Amino acid sequence: MNGNGALHREVLDRADVGFGVTDANGTLAWVNPALAEILGVPVDHVVGRSLPALLPGAPERPRAGLALLTPSAYRKGHRWLEVTCQTLPAAATGPDAEERLLYRVVDVTAWRDRELEATHEADALRRAQVLGRMGTWEWHIAEDRVVWSDTLLEMFGFGPDTELDFDGYAAVVHPEDLSMIQATLEEAMRSGAGFSYTHRMLLGQDRTERWFECFGEVVTDEDGSPLRVLGTAHDITRARRVHDELLALAEQDPLTGLANRRAVTRELERQLAGGGPGAMLLLDLDNFKDVNDLRGHAVGDRLMKALASTLRSRLSTSQLIGRLGGDEFAVVLPGATPGDAARVAEGLRDAVAALPLVGAARSITVSTGVAEYGPGDTWELVLANADLALYASKAAGRNRVTVYEPGHYADTAKRVSVLDRLRAALDGGGLALHAMPMVQLATGTTLGHELLLRLEDGRDPYLGPAEFLPEAERSDLVLDIDRWVLSTAIDALVGHPDPRLRFNVNISGRTLEDEDFGGFVLDRLATAGVAPGRLGLEITETAAVTNLDAARALSLQLRAFGCRIILDDFGSGFGSFVHLKHLPITGIKIDGEFVRGIDERSTDAVLVAGIVQIAQGLGLTAVAEWVERPAQVDALVRLGVQSGQGFHLGRPQPLEKVLSAQSQPPNGALSPRMAGAEDGARS
Repeated sequence: MNGNGALHREVLDRADVGFGVTDANGTLAWVNPALAEILGVPVDHVVGRSLPALLPGAPERPRAGLALLTPSAYRKGHRWLEVTCQTLPAAATGPDAEERLLYRVVDVTAWRDRELEATHEADALRRAQVLGRMGTWEWHIAEDRVVWSDTLLEMFGFGPDTELDFDGYAAVVHPEDLSMIQATLEEAMRSGAGFSYTHRMLLGQDRTERWFECFGEVVTDEDGSPLRVLGTAHDITRARRVHDELLALAEQDPLTGLANRRAVTRELERQLAGGGPGAMLLLDLDNFKDVNDLRGHAVGDRLMKALASTLRSRLSTSQLIGRLGGDEFAVVLPGATPGDAARVAEGLRDAVAALPLVGAARSITVSTGVAEYGPGDTWELVLANADLALYASKAAGRNRVTVYEPGHYADTAKRVSVLDRLRAALDGGGLALHAMPMVQLATGTTLGHELLLRLEDGRDPYLGPAEFLPEAERSDLVLDIDRWVLSTAIDALVGHPDPRLRFNVNISGRTLEDEDFGGFVLDRLATAGVAPGRLGLEITETAAVTNLDAARALSLQLRAFGCRIILDDFGSGFGSFVHLKHLPITGIKIDGEFVRGIDERSTDAVLVAGIVQIAQGLGLTAVAEWVERPAQVDALVRLGVQSGQGFHLGRPQPLEKVLSAQSQPPNGALSPRMAGAEDGARS
């Protein structure tokens, strides 16, 4: 072999492309190492054998390029091989030599797989756009040409490959949104920044309204001049409708259908922002508690609905009425003078007094406070003034209408005395905790206790939680009270290390805003050596929604260390459904409004079943409140509720008594389910 032949042989031996030459019988007479490597067998096992025998599908005669998909014993998986076969030129074998074949085998697996992957990705993107109701568009600015994806054209009601220019697109955009889109695009091209907007379109013959959420970016040249605009459009019509429905529920009182506290304060804010004068009424039913206590909550619910209907029928559409909670209502009267508002209030008072109240213990009357508002006022001030006037109506004998006067502020002295008693009790040991059991409904086993605050300072008159807690929550005193409750609970857990002893404590909305509270809780737990899981913090739905960012921050901080976070009164306004995914809670308490009629009303059962399904889907515990009779337990168990609390399951008892019982060995005491079963009242 001459020098060039040796060089060629060296090149072939080092190549990563497989070569083989057959003899006159069609068997391989020579192969390079790369071919043996591709076939996965040693060189000496290849020579003397037919390539089609070693590589099924390989051509036996010269053919054009052929791609083979073949398994390999040498390498796991599959390979794409490009196999070519051609007659070896006579000069390579000698003029008298018989025909020989030259095989060339190239492993193109990596290239082919990338090609298939790109094809699959393009197909997956198309399918994802169809399933996700999302399409793409690209605006070539120099040509003033817009290229729409087929999926987006279909969502707009056009066929694939439709030539749709901006004018055609603008024709189906909601007229009120078109200027906003144009302004957004102009600003994006000027600044080069990304952009987003949400707009409506009117599609089809019937001009059906649909909502689209759009995101995009501008592609510029080296000088910063815009070349193209790329965008996506996502059909969010269904999500928008659900959002609007949930928003309506979040601002609606579930029992009466009236606006709730949030909606009332929002309307008052809107009126104040407009600068126009007006007035607000605050109405509170007199002796309504007697109806619930003597006739039951079912009668109370019917009465509340009748009252709501009566009050609403006496007002115009421009006058918003809402239920603030319990038996308290508010009315916003735009443009009304104090005298006008007083006359409206008197008409409502007379309508309530004339209402036939079937099953009520006595006639129901209403006390009303009137406060005017004007430029510069805040909704908090207006509500506080109306509350002062309402307090004056109550103090004057009830069933009255009182217009706020500055002198009413002096009447708050009695309320200030409540705060004085609370401060003295906090400093002198006049506060106490009672523990209410949370019970496993199927077995009656006590799973933990909710701690309830009591004022036991020995002074008259006796003040219950409903009388002193609202006053505390209007001041910073509630911050100190919440810390006292938490510290007392942790001290009790330290003294009774049984891990089955678990407490829930209630946190006020004011405390949610205390940035140091989370650190205080963790420091106390760490110092005491108490497992964080033995402590749960209950946050009401109203407080959580009103202080969403603060509630989320505190929940994240404490849950990360193992504390339980419970959303109390869940479902009372439906607002929590919107924010559940943003609150890292561990459990919920089903509001008693849905529980107390669970064995009597199918609507309550449907709502509770939905709440239970949501809780299970999110991995949350669920506790039913206001369990007051055996029939409720049976109904709740059928719906999948595992835990509950209420007077049927166990009354609140002084914490010292509960701890004393915890320290004693079991002695066959009655099941907690039987405790207080004969009394169905609520705490």
